[in-house]
Amino acid sequence: MTANSASLGRRERAKEDKRRRILAAARELFAEHGVSGVTTQQIADSADVAVGTLFLYASTKAELLIMVQNEKFATAIDDGLSAAQAAEREGAAMQEVVFAVIDPVVRCIREQVENGRTYLHELVFGDPTEPHRREGLSLSLRLEDGLIAALTGDATITSAEASTLARVITSIIHISTTATVYSHRTPSEVIEDISGQVNVVLRPDPLHRGLTSHNPRRDS
Repeated sequence: MTANSASLGRRERAKEDKRRRILAAARELFAEHGVSGVTTQQIADSADVAVGTLFLYASTKAELLIMVQNEKFATAIDDGLSAAQAAEREGAAMQEVVFAVIDPVVRCIREQVENGRTYLHELVFGDPTEPHRREGLSLSLRLEDGLIAALTGDATITSAEASTLARVITSIIHISTTATVYSHRTPSEVIEDISGQVNVVLRPDPLHRGLTSHNPRRDS
């Protein structure tokens, strides 16, 4: 190993160490106080880095929140997909498989209500080219793909319908977890409400789905 490569290796390790410290500090402070109750200076102090250094990893407090929530969101999606696979192996109905995907995701978003609401708002309305938001949006697509896979377990649902239904379900999740009018609800209450809405969307009668009349293949 050359002196230059050894120096580069040390710099990369130091950079990764700072990133981990910043992420850990932000995770702890956001969990305790909520995103609005924390300043970037507090995060920098807790991570033992200068504020200028912190901004090299995330240029705003919102992006720091996205960094933290992306990790939680990814874990929740993994848990949901694993639960869905287990449910499928046990021969569960399609609706049960869909709910297996949804449950840990909703609980993740509602773990700290302010943080979850802010996170989803930032993903939808923030700059999609920002790297942490881009990662979060990729996770959202992964959730949709998981829902599509669960929905296509029902032979009566086409792939096109499954794609549309997955977007409808993720929209239901978004509104039900971020709307101010629902901010007082517990995670279990939110999940119960979402389950009721999704059950209506997934009724076997295609007229309730509102998809058949717009499907050119079935109109032909």
